[in-house]
Amino acid sequence: MSEDDINTEEYPTEIHDYLAAFEKSLASVDEMLKTMMSVSRNELLQKLEPLEQAKMDLVSVYTLNSMFWVYLATQGINPKEHPVKQELERIRTYMNKVKEIADKKKASKLDKGAASRFVRNALWEPNAENENTSKTPAKGKKRK
Repeated sequence: MSEDDINTEEYPTEIHDYLAAFEKSLASVDEMLKTMMSVSRNELLQKLEPLEQAKMDLVSVYTLNSMFWVYLATQGINPKEHPVKQELERIRTYMNKVKEIADKKKASKLDKGAASRFVRNALWEPNAENENTSKTPAKGKKRK
């Protein structure tokens, strides 16, 4: 018997594709963790701006809590009834706040000098020739 035959006997064949995808995802997570752990946290934080530091910390804690959620599910515990659900919601709230800050930072800012020059040049200003003609009475009206 090959190893595949033994593995398929241990669980229903319908879920084989799901388990293979799950195993591939776990390998990807493991590889990412090894990459993150290869550099010390202090070294990594020194290279990042404060907003990027906050993003990294939030992603790390969200990932850890998500993995705990999966662990609870594999142990037959309903994670929706566990305090980890409130923790994930709290982290998600902070992630949204950081996203708002990042969006505000990216938003275009008004250059007041350029705007005032644009408006000043777009508005019509009478010049000396137009002032002389505007002071003469209109031809259609006669004064008595």
